[in-house]
Amino acid sequence: MPSSEYADAGVDVRKVGRIHLSLAEELGKTFTNRKGKTGGPLIPIGHYAGLIDLGGSSALALHTDGVGTKVLIAQLMKKFDTIGIDCVAMTVNDLVCLGAEPVALLDYIALQRENQALVSQLTKGLAEGAKLASTAIVGGETAILGGMVKGTGGNGFDLVSMGVGLVGKSAVIDGSKIENGDAVLGVASSGLHSNGYTLARKVLRRRSLDEKMDELGTSLGEALLTPTCIYVKPVLSATRKSEVHGIGHITGGSFAKLARLVRGRRLKFELELPLPPPIFGVLQREGRLADIQMYETFNMGIGLCMVVPESELGSVARGFRRDGFDTYDLGNVRTGRGVTVNGTDLG
Repeated sequence: MPSSEYADAGVDVRKVGRIHLSLAEELGKTFTNRKGKTGGPLIPIGHYAGLIDLGGSSALALHTDGVGTKVLIAQLMKKFDTIGIDCVAMTVNDLVCLGAEPVALLDYIALQRENQALVSQLTKGLAEGAKLASTAIVGGETAILGGMVKGTGGNGFDLVSMGVGLVGKSAVIDGSKIENGDAVLGVASSGLHSNGYTLARKVLRRRSLDEKMDELGTSLGEALLTPTCIYVKPVLSATRKSEVHGIGHITGGSFAKLARLVRGRRLKFELELPLPPPIFGVLQREGRLADIQMYETFNMGIGLCMVVPESELGSVARGFRRDGFDTYDLGNVRTGRGVTVNGTDLG
């Protein structure tokens, strides 16, 4: 039985999963509103992004996401210039999971109070993230929600982005082509990225964020604020040059989310991860967390998975390495159901 540490910290992933299912069931009923019209949905709710028909050969991918409780670390550290990179990354990395090229973003900033200095720093990160993703931020919304948003030193905020991407209908990558024997290439993360911080904050609550840790080579707070990698450039290059059957962004729910790529089919991901970066060892030690809790909550050093024919593994890996990303041959897709990581069955 998986550890209940994450649930005890405030996030029960199984309850969240049930909420997602109920949302998808109810909101899926709205699909008939656009049936036979431009903008009609092309895939069910539940993939990494939504997909609508633009007519002709084109489709539009849509996704929205936030930074989560990583914003609380930024407030405690009084460092706000990189959190916008995380906000962009969490949206564009999901868009490319369908093979879509991100073309535009909107941002939503909710503030505890009017705070020009804070917004300027958040905007700096948003602009840098957009540059890394080769996309434009074309507008957004700012709201002052003092009765709802609280923070440290008057710096309370939440940060969300919504993005759109373009993809040809014949170029959509939705996992339907994944087959027995396909290889799974893991692409390195920069750290926790933007998931699991509710649990991370709980297990590290007795530690100072300013504490220098030799194994991290930096302070604990700086390690936790390392920005999420943006994978847009190498992913799009891979989809244009090689045969790619599936793409999985390792975020909330971690590796168990890969099962959505083969939903309803008898296929299983059998993965062997390399030794994770030191920050994950710190979390596991401090929280006395079981392996299954780590694999279900954190990315464990793998931010993205590319599912490709075995013959394409080398060329796709070289493409990512050219763009500065370490890669790992994680294993294969086999007959069965679910996801297994380092011998631990995630269901």
